[in-house]
Amino acid sequence: MELSEYIAILRKRWVTVALATLATVAVTALVTLLATPMYSASARTFFSVQGGDSVADLNQGSTFAERQITSYAEVAESPLVLQPVIDELGLETTPSDLAESTLSTSVPAETVILSIEATHEDRELAADIANAVSEELADTVGDMSPPRPDGSDSVQATILATATVPEEPSSPNTTRNLALGLVLGLLLGVGLAVLREILDTKVRSERDITAVTDRAVIGNIMFDEAGGDQPVFMHQDPTGPRAEAVRRLRTNLQFVDLADKPSSIVVTSSVPGEGKTTTAINVALALADTGARVALVDADLRRPSVAEYLGLEGFVGLTTVLIGRAEISEVVQPVGETGLDVLPSGQVPPNPSELLGSAAMSALLTELTAAYDVVIIDSPPLLPVTDATVLSKLVGGALVIAGADRIHKAEFRQALDALEQVHARVLGVVLNKVERKQRGGYYYQYDSYAPAEPTGELAADKPNLLPGESVEHKPQR
Repeated sequence: MELSEYIAILRKRWVTVALATLATVAVTALVTLLATPMYSASARTFFSVQGGDSVADLNQGSTFAERQITSYAEVAESPLVLQPVIDELGLETTPSDLAESTLSTSVPAETVILSIEATHEDRELAADIANAVSEELADTVGDMSPPRPDGSDSVQATILATATVPEEPSSPNTTRNLALGLVLGLLLGVGLAVLREILDTKVRSERDITAVTDRAVIGNIMFDEAGGDQPVFMHQDPTGPRAEAVRRLRTNLQFVDLADKPSSIVVTSSVPGEGKTTTAINVALALADTGARVALVDADLRRPSVAEYLGLEGFVGLTTVLIGRAEISEVVQPVGETGLDVLPSGQVPPNPSELLGSAAMSALLTELTAAYDVVIIDSPPLLPVTDATVLSKLVGGALVIAGADRIHKAEFRQALDALEQVHARVLGVVLNKVERKQRGGYYYQYDSYAPAEPTGELAADKPNLLPGESVEHKPQR
């Protein structure tokens, strides 16, 4: 990833970073408040070797002390020193526990000074332990060193500074702990944000689409929460952001393959709920606004809804023409004075895929493309059924709708593969419902893409269906 991509991730998932940081700081603060205050006191001891009066003797003694100082630090934490201290102070512990939990020794570089630090929750006891260890160490070192000819100790330990009772606890360090918690929280938050982005397989932006396919994104239609109940927004909200986005899509469509402009376009999506029907309707209206003669065909013979959205009669239409019961001119319906004519789906057939792939459908499309400048065909999604794949072979091109936050990249790739397998011409991708603030909008539910129960003239087992009766459908958006 490049730096710009990390920045984009942080801007997108700043809530994750903030929550992780706050949680880490809160836990750190809680642990700090619940921790028992500990106090540290230290005493310093200087070690020297009693030598002769010459410079050589003094240098030799100093070198000996420097070499032995680390050994003296080990002696300070040995039972030889600590057991007498325990007995003197009446401590209920062992030398090993006292050395591990309470004592620490250090030697500044290039010195013969040993610092003995004792840490305990009792401030006075911490000072007493440090002083007692220093005194006992001085006696022990004197006893361990070889005596001089005059009987005096060859190594002399001098206490430079006795331990005093500390006023403030050495731990916990609230400021340091909170600072560390803040840093760790930020690192954790950034890590979680990047991990979520890596594991996020949904299509949410153009970047996600370009990661799956090299097909051009020729339109971005945002989600308008205020206008979510207006599927025909080109008329209901002609100055809104979605209408402007469709006009830009219309312009981009006019520049698709200038030498071979498609006169018939199938509009489809990967799965239900991506907004293909509303996109098909509004693109058709936008094209009609330019003065072109446009036909909109509802070829979703599973869950048709174009007629419902436009307030038209949908009982007769495409299926009526395909079975030879009517001519196109008899069932096509104009939408006001827009220049848009609509061919509703008609009654639901028992064999949608076969009907859409028939010679009658091919002839119908030929007749429509000869009579109209552009034919827009709303079809079912690609993954549940093969209807859109069948139609894509009969038209000039396919427009694939990708609902932001609706589909996964694998589903989108699978849908495009279905079109590529039949050598369909994909005109481009439209990213729909961009930056939605809540779920909903155009969503409808396809209960099943199994063939619906046939009705009317198309139902062999229901010959008595009266003219005018229709099947109730859920809205397709």
